[in-house]
Amino acid sequence: MNSKFKIVLLLALFIFVSLRFGTEARHFIGGLNNKVLATYVDIKMNLENKIDEHFEQKEEIIRLRAENQKMQASAILSIAFASKLNALLKENNSTAYSPELKLVKTIGYSNLNDYGKVWIEFEDFNQSKIYGLLHQGYAAGIVVESDGHPQGLMLSDPKSIFSVSIGAQKMPGIAQGNRKEVLVKYISQWLLPQVGDEVVTSGLDGIFFEGIKVGVVSEVIEEESSKTVVLKPYVTPSIPSYMHIILNP
Repeated sequence: MNSKFKIVLLLALFIFVSLRFGTEARHFIGGLNNKVLATYVDIKMNLENKIDEHFEQKEEIIRLRAENQKMQASAILSIAFASKLNALLKENNSTAYSPELKLVKTIGYSNLNDYGKVWIEFEDFNQSKIYGLLHQGYAAGIVVESDGHPQGLMLSDPKSIFSVSIGAQKMPGIAQGNRKEVLVKYISQWLLPQVGDEVVTSGLDGIFFEGIKVGVVSEVIEEESSKTVVLKPYVTPSIPSYMHIILNP
């Protein structure tokens, strides 16, 4: 049976149904066709709306991320300015002060078996300098030179060392990792750090400016000639994709 014959047969069948069953059959066929078209339009519109929502959400996420990075930088710098302003009010004397931050990208672990070290994409890196490293406004570690390249040492790394203050009394100490946790060492015996005290950067090392939050004291260890406290840091152990470097504390 060729195609022409099939077409003629279908046409004859349609005419027969129309004549035999009249208006009701045509209404049934027409109604079925309308339902199919309506369903198709509904599906098409829903799909288009979903696609539009996806791209709108993607654009909104990108915009909010960019704004979040700017707000983080502004929040960090405001801490620096506030600290310097307080010092100015106390001493009634101050030199020009212009802290700078730079957003940088982590590009991979330095060693696959050491999650505390990362390579950083950082233009204008000064190999003779140590930089403070921040994530979401908190101290995350330091940046040093390694084989001529900028390397980020996270808080848990033993070579990540910087000065801090503990609690409202601003008890001085040195923050240093031991691979498993973050400690504050060399606290004088007559000082009384307490569990729950907040630890912030002191700004006395030329790495961080004063007042950046590091963590909270979770344990106090009495030693022979000094005290050591264990910190619960604000920055989680996972390595973020983007962080801020302090160019000028």
